[in-house]
Amino acid sequence: MSDDDEDTSFFDPTKFKILAIGVVAALAGLMSGIDIGVVSGALDFFSREFHPSTMALSWVVSAMMAGAAIGSVSASTLAHKIGRKRALICGASVFVIGAAGCAISWSISSMICFRVVMGYAVGLSAFTAPLYLSEIASEDTRGAMISTYQLMLTVGIFIAFLADTFFSYRGNWRGMFWFASAPAVLFFVGVLFLPYSPHWLVMKGRHKEARRILLDLRNDPLEAAKEIQAIRAQLETKQEGFSLLKRNKNFRRSVLLGIVLQAMQQLAGINIVMFYAPKILHAAHFDTHSQVWCTAIIGLVNMLATFVAVGLVDRWGRKPILYVGFAVMALAMGALAGLLNEGMTEQASQMMAVFVLMIFCAGHAMSAGPLMWVLCAEIQPIQGRDFGMSISTLTNWLANMGVSVSFLPLMEFFGAAGTFWLLAVLNFLFIGLTYLYVPETKGMSLAKIEERLMSGVKLRNLGR
Repeated sequence: MSDDDEDTSFFDPTKFKILAIGVVAALAGLMSGIDIGVVSGALDFFSREFHPSTMALSWVVSAMMAGAAIGSVSASTLAHKIGRKRALICGASVFVIGAAGCAISWSISSMICFRVVMGYAVGLSAFTAPLYLSEIASEDTRGAMISTYQLMLTVGIFIAFLADTFFSYRGNWRGMFWFASAPAVLFFVGVLFLPYSPHWLVMKGRHKEARRILLDLRNDPLEAAKEIQAIRAQLETKQEGFSLLKRNKNFRRSVLLGIVLQAMQQLAGINIVMFYAPKILHAAHFDTHSQVWCTAIIGLVNMLATFVAVGLVDRWGRKPILYVGFAVMALAMGALAGLLNEGMTEQASQMMAVFVLMIFCAGHAMSAGPLMWVLCAEIQPIQGRDFGMSISTLTNWLANMGVSVSFLPLMEFFGAAGTFWLLAVLNFLFIGLTYLYVPETKGMSLAKIEERLMSGVKLRNLGR
C-alpha cells in the first residue's frame, strides 16, 4: 500500500468537505441557540430597569417566536425563489439587525419589536437550514447531518449561558444582546462559501452546476449521476402545497404528523427550562449568581447530550431514541415537581433540583430536540415538501410561543409543582403517541418513504 493510500484511509477529503458544509449550514442553529440563551440571562436585569408586568415579560420572551412563525411561513417561498443559500444569508443579516436593536432598546415595546425581528431571522433559518442539509447529505448520513442543526443550537445555548454569566456580574443585559450578534456575522461569512443545493439547481434547470457539486460531494461519478436522475424524477411532480393538501388524504396525514411531532417537541417543556431556568432556580431558593452558573451547567449538559443523538440516530433508529428520551423527561419533570412541592429549603434538595434539570435537558437533547427535525424532513412527499416543512416549522414556533407566554401565568396559577406535574404527564403521553404514529425511517430513502406514504401505508409502518 502506498503512502497516498494510507493517507486516504485516515483522511477522506470528501467526507471532511461534507462535514464542513454541514457545520457551517448548522451555524443557523448556533444563532438560534444564542438568542434563546441570551434572553434567559437578560430577563432579570431587563426587568430591574423597565419593571414589566408578568405578561409583558412573557411577551419579551415570546415575541421572538411570533417573528419566527412569520419567518417560517415566508421561508418556503423565499428558499424556492432565491435558493437555500441566499435565504440563509438573508436570515443572518436580519438577525444582526434584530440583535443590535435589542441591545439599544429604550422601552419594553421597542424590545418586543426587535425580538420579533430576531425571531423572523430564526424562523427563516430554522426552515431553510434542515432543508439544505437534507439535500446536501447522502442517505446514510442524512440523520446525523440534520441533527447537526440541533447540536449547534445547544452549543449556542451553552455559549450564551456562559456569556450571561460573564455579563451578569455587572448586570449588563445590553452586552448580552451585542454578544448575540457575533455568531450571525460568522454565519453570514460562512454561508458565502457554501455550495448551492444540487436539488435547487436542478429545480432551476442548472444541471451542469448541480452535477459538478454532487461530484465534489460524493466523489463518485456514478453515484452523482444517479442522484441527479433521482432529483429530476422527483421534480417532475410539481410542488402543489395547499391544493395537494385539499385533495390528497395521504399528504394530509404527513402534514398532520409533522404538526404533531413539532407540538410534541415544544410541549415536552425544553424551552421553558432554557428561557426560564433562572426563574425555576429562583423558585428553588438559589441566589442570582448561583442561578446563572447552574444555568450554564444545564446548558453544557444539553449540548453534550446532543452528541448522543448525532452519533446514534443512524445506528439505533429514530423511535428507540424517542422512547428513551420521553421516558427520561417524564421522570425528571415528576421528580422536579416533587422537590418543588417539598419546598427545597435545604442545600441537598436544591442541588438535586439542578441535577434533575440536567437529566431532563439530556433526555430532550438526545431525542425530541434533533429527531423531530429529522423526521419532519423525511416524511413529506416531494410535491408538497416545501409546504409540509413550512407548516411543521410554523407549528414549532407557534407551540413554542404558546408554551413560553403561558409558563409564568401557569406558575402563578398552579404553582411551580403543579406546572411541572403537567409537563411530566405530557411527556408520558408522548411515549404512546410515538408508538402509535411515528415511523422508523432509519436507512430508508426519501423516495421509498414517499412511495409508501402515498400508497396509504399506516404512518407508523412507513419505514422499517
